[in-house]
Amino acid sequence: MTGGAGFIGSQVADLLSESGHEPVLLDNLLPTAHGPGGAPPYLGGHRFVEGDVTDGGLLAELMTEVDAVCHQAAVVGHGVDPTDAPSYALHNDYGTAVLLSAMYTAGVGRLVLASSMVVYGEGRYACPEHSTVTAAPRVPSDVDTGRYEPRCRDCQAELTPLLVPEDAPLAPRSTYAATKLAQEHLAGAWARQSGGAVWALRYHNVYGPRMPQNTPYAGVASLFRSALRRGESPTVLEDGRQQRDFVHVRDVARANVLALESPAPEGDLTAVNICSGHPHTVGELAVELAKACAGPAPTIVGGARPADVRHVVADPALARKLLGFEARTGFAEGIAAFANDPLREATTT
Repeated sequence: MTGGAGFIGSQVADLLSESGHEPVLLDNLLPTAHGPGGAPPYLGGHRFVEGDVTDGGLLAELMTEVDAVCHQAAVVGHGVDPTDAPSYALHNDYGTAVLLSAMYTAGVGRLVLASSMVVYGEGRYACPEHSTVTAAPRVPSDVDTGRYEPRCRDCQAELTPLLVPEDAPLAPRSTYAATKLAQEHLAGAWARQSGGAVWALRYHNVYGPRMPQNTPYAGVASLFRSALRRGESPTVLEDGRQQRDFVHVRDVARANVLALESPAPEGDLTAVNICSGHPHTVGELAVELAKACAGPAPTIVGGARPADVRHVVADPALARKLLGFEARTGFAEGIAAFANDPLREATTT
């Protein structure tokens, strides 16, 4: 289990142990995710190895003991600016290449890869005239004037968001997104060359206990809760109506266990959306979390992050069909709990 001390990886490890497996956790304890305190106490009785996925020698030692790899290690989030690119490429892509090489050498042929909905870029849309379309890129002048909805490339009509299936076009828009798609391509090439099997789990907006906080690499739910804990209003960009699929981390952990226990087609990569199937707006998230924290109401500030997308909401049907996965934690229940969930202190550098 790479990234085994992290937000998602540690929850997968807990569930694996409860299911009778013996996970070996590898993590480099990157300060932007873990802060300066070393291995977190919630690792409990798991076997933990501090090290990096770029360390081929260490991976070679660990591969002699395992029959499958669950690859969660990655630098995540929207990041700060393009100066983050070397870190994303090193940890996400080069690290994945070293891992796959070690797996091939050791004859380990099963991989579950933590991918992301960001590989889709803008989601799938319906145009009143042209049916199902991909959206034209949003231009700064539209954002500056509060015109946030994507438009049809052909007629410039405003579009209606649709659930995104796994065969939608892949068009990453940020550095992080580009590296996640590269991970999929590397893993797919490894599977075809080695005869191995890969599940690529395209996580949507994951939230829950152990999220990192007070860092630009955290998810939006963590950023909102951090602001509320400081007594500040959550700051919502655009008009708050941008849609996402928020899925609880315990559901994501269960999806990983199902994937590790389910045979994937050999010699290929199989991608599935890991989502709730029930989209909500970012504004709804901010309002519900503010209520749950008894904090100030959100502030809508307009604007948009560079390279951000308007809507990306997912079709859960394939994960249900292939893995038997359905999310169990509802939005209201999960957000109410998240108001008091323990989070992790990270650092900004």
